[in-house]
Amino acid sequence: MAGHSQFKNIMHRKGKQDAVRSKLFSKLGREITVAAKMGMPDPAMNPRLRAAIIEARAENMPKDNIERAIKKAAGGEGDNYDDVRYEGYAPGGVAVIVEALTDNRNRTAGEVRSYFTKAGGALAETGAVSFMFDHVGLIDYPKSIGSEDAVMEGAIEAGADDVVIQEENYEIITSLEALRDVQKTLEARFGEARKSSLVWRPQNTINVDDEAGEKILRLIGSLEDNDDVQNVYANFEISDALMAKMGG
Repeated sequence: MAGHSQFKNIMHRKGKQDAVRSKLFSKLGREITVAAKMGMPDPAMNPRLRAAIIEARAENMPKDNIERAIKKAAGGEGDNYDDVRYEGYAPGGVAVIVEALTDNRNRTAGEVRSYFTKAGGALAETGAVSFMFDHVGLIDYPKSIGSEDAVMEGAIEAGADDVVIQEENYEIITSLEALRDVQKTLEARFGEARKSSLVWRPQNTINVDDEAGEKILRLIGSLEDNDDVQNVYANFEISDALMAKMGG
């Protein structure tokens, strides 16, 4: 259960679904606007923008919201956001990477540091833990697209590095440079992916006890609740019993 994907919906366990949905759409819209500002406003020519739009669609973000976020960039509207990465240690020596889009680095750094401190962890220098992860492309498809053999064959032919078979989906792993080409090839064969993005994939995971696991999950929840935080990755595994207890 390592990495961000398994904890992506941790906010949804807290009730107030409308507020959670609004926060999620705000983060997705911010990523779309930033991606469009950094490159072409055409998703066919801008891999980061295309990935952001695919994720927004997967979360049922209204088409009008997506188009409005792109127009903000094209019109030079909205705040300018910086891409920032924070790294630190959670209880149990677990490594955590936090990706944020912020218009105030000092504010965001202070808030992220406070979450780590309250959880019994510590914020570290950039590069302190990222060497324990691989920065890769990830393309996510539901199991319904085909058999494991068919997907494995398609992924290999497309130039992917690996296929991780999850309970309900396939995670196709690529190098950063190959993500766009692999994605286009797979789309021609299986249709549009549910998600396509750059992620930090842990090279190894740490088993932690339930006490540490509970603190780590709370830390991830606090981070994901922050308006500036886009993604959180961690290299740990916890028991199924604790996941059930925490509502996972």
